[in-house]
Amino acid sequence: MVPHPAAHARQLDRSRACAVWGTKQKLSAPHAALANGTQVQGFELDDVHRQGVLHVGAVVLPALVAVSEMRRMSGSEFLASAVAGYEIGPRVGLCMGPEHIGQGWHSGATLGVFSAAAGAARGLKLGADKTVHALGIAGTQAAGLMAAQYGAMVKRMHAGRAAQSGLYGALLAQSGFTGIPDVLESEYGGFCTTFSRSQDRFKLAELTAGFGSVWQTMGVALKFYSCVGSNHTTLDALRELQDERPFGPNDVEKIVVHASKVTLDHAGWKYRPAGIASAQMNLSFCVATLLLEGDCFVDQFGEKAVADPRRLALAEKVEVRADPEITARGSNFRHAVRVEVHLADGSALERAMETPRGSEPNFASEAQVVAKFEKLAAHALERAQVGRLREAVLGMEDLKDASRIAKLMIAKGAR
Repeated sequence: MVPHPAAHARQLDRSRACAVWGTKQKLSAPHAALANGTQVQGFELDDVHRQGVLHVGAVVLPALVAVSEMRRMSGSEFLASAVAGYEIGPRVGLCMGPEHIGQGWHSGATLGVFSAAAGAARGLKLGADKTVHALGIAGTQAAGLMAAQYGAMVKRMHAGRAAQSGLYGALLAQSGFTGIPDVLESEYGGFCTTFSRSQDRFKLAELTAGFGSVWQTMGVALKFYSCVGSNHTTLDALRELQDERPFGPNDVEKIVVHASKVTLDHAGWKYRPAGIASAQMNLSFCVATLLLEGDCFVDQFGEKAVADPRRLALAEKVEVRADPEITARGSNFRHAVRVEVHLADGSALERAMETPRGSEPNFASEAQVVAKFEKLAAHALERAQVGRLREAVLGMEDLKDASRIAKLMIAKGAR
């Protein structure tokens, strides 16, 4: 008998099996994945695979945590499943290249479905055939437009929707529903040809290059600013310059950021106050925020911040220019910048920065990661619960039941 997706949907949507993190609410697995993926993207503090142009955790973990709440799995199984998701999406991103986001596709949404499906399929212990169908079901749901970056709330939902689509793909494949088996490489209507609008502006070899020996998971970077990853190298460069020669916003005559064409398109547009998402995506506004506030984190992006006259005025002094030499270096260096600070006294400072703090060659220490987690988790969870969650995650490999992570993310007290 041919499986009918409605049967699965009725069964899932009757359930309240999965937690909405940081709240007391529970939803069905797909809706929890949607809500949690949206939350992860909520303040631009998720991880990022720079070369693959993907926020991997925002799409893998909401789907996989939901799976852990539906079927018992150990912490080591959870980690193996997470790595499956962390490996696959970035490889699709490497195949498509930075032109994918340059053409206006929101890669977190379009590539993210493959990461989510791969992680969920491994978590459900699907065999190779059903995993192929999970990817094929997820891939045909891929969608997301970069115009959302100019202030639309839906920008956050793209990650949640990708997590949900990947989870749907794995669950439907588990029940025998079939997807597009050659979803990536099909010459007509495949992901690569359709999203690149070509037969050759992608590299299929990147999908499996070094598979089993080159781990794309190790290419994931962490964020320490509450804004789009393209902005972080500039903010780090400014901090280093201020450490060497202190200067404030009133000392600045002009700041010129030389960057890749992708960074210019992604974050170098003229700022207009259209919402928090727009503020966090814009490089000039984030530069102004750092110089005026001393940081560019969650507390700097309240509702009133987006139209702060001081930030608007200082942002006008920041110019982003495409540098052909940086662009020519390719996706490995798409966040590289050369920052010039021209001061009112006529002097000028300059700093080149290739990768930000928290990236692969400059990865964060465990203490820095834990400090970031504790700072953020305290907004939703009681202190003792934050400590238990921290220890569970750090000891994930030895957990007998990975769903403990989800249980510890349910808010106990009123906030």
